Amino acid sequence: MDKSVTKVTIPVTAPGRPAASRPGGPREGVTFEEVLRQEVGKLSFSAHAVRRLEAGRIHLSEEQVRQVSRAVEKAAGKGARESLILLDDLALVVSIKNRTVITAVDRSRMKERVFTNIDSAVIVDTKES
Repeated sequence: MDKSVTKVTIPVTAPGRPAASRPGGPREGVTFEEVLRQEVGKLSFSAHAVRRLEAGRIHLSEEQVRQVSRAVEKAAGKGARESLILLDDLALVVSIKNRTVITAVDRSRMKERVFTNIDSAVIVDTKES
């Protein structure tokens, strides 16, 4: 039995304010299960990874984030825990269980080209998408 806990933010209507007037409020016809699936599958970035991306002036497109998310799903399907994901000239170390990018390194900063504390690697074929 899996005893892990997943944090999910579910939109809640503030007292005295109808849901329709809230930005990003609940949508009609969306079930709790659908919202749960959307939130659980989201990729997040640690503060360290965000700082590394900003320092390198690296901006990920929505498509690149989708590609990384798909790579995370593939790694999870193989039982990976900490994975190196290679996307073009960018290396991302990702906690597969938490769906969190721990750190990001672009080619210009890959001096030693050694990554530790990983158990898998996924090479994203950007031409495949």
